[in-house]
Amino acid sequence: MVLTPARDVEVIRYLEQAITGGKHWYTALLEAIGLWTTAEETYNGRSYRYLIAGEAFDWLLLAERLCEAVSGLLPDDEKTALLLHNKPPLNLTTKKFKELIGSIKYHQYLNYFYGITVEEALILAVQEEVRKERRTLVYGNEHNIANEVYRRIYDTTKTALLKHFRQEKGYPQLRSTSLTEIKEFTYWLFKYRLNHCDKARVASDTTKALEQLRQRLTNNGSSRKLVTEELSA
Repeated sequence: MVLTPARDVEVIRYLEQAITGGKHWYTALLEAIGLWTTAEETYNGRSYRYLIAGEAFDWLLLAERLCEAVSGLLPDDEKTALLLHNKPPLNLTTKKFKELIGSIKYHQYLNYFYGITVEEALILAVQEEVRKERRTLVYGNEHNIANEVYRRIYDTTKTALLKHFRQEKGYPQLRSTSLTEIKEFTYWLFKYRLNHCDKARVASDTTKALEQLRQRLTNNGSSRKLVTEELSA
């Protein structure tokens, strides 16, 4: 069990004082994220891992943790929009966001964005391709779709990749996976694809994933300015 160290308890106290002192809660939250030092902890019986594989920063998970700590000070509708839909109450520029959370955490955020968010979008895009093909062929066996998706992207099945991942990490070969393990596995898949697939194919697949993500944001009517700026970078 990893408990919250005293220095991060002070970060929460700073967040409380900043909000009650009149600073906008979202700005204060990002400043607190920038000051936070713990990579993982256990709080109220729940385990949090903010840094995946020591490289990819899950900033929204830390935002959730900090929002819970000062919940009574936040507007419920704005908090929900941020945590459930990634819609911040202020339209900050990427430069300002980076300034508030710090350059190191921002770089780690980019690792999470490209290594997990974009990788998930790639899997979804290929999944949609496979389903369309199988509807055309009147062959819609959902049981085999996942394996076909992973074969097309990674040249082997999901089962084989998950087994390889767990062996490499020293994790038990369980029937179920936690949300934290899914995120870590997705980031591992991103690294696997970079290391094992042809560079031209990697570039093509990444472009496909970014387009899938753009379409999803557009269809959802999202105002996620920060993500949109990353997509156009």
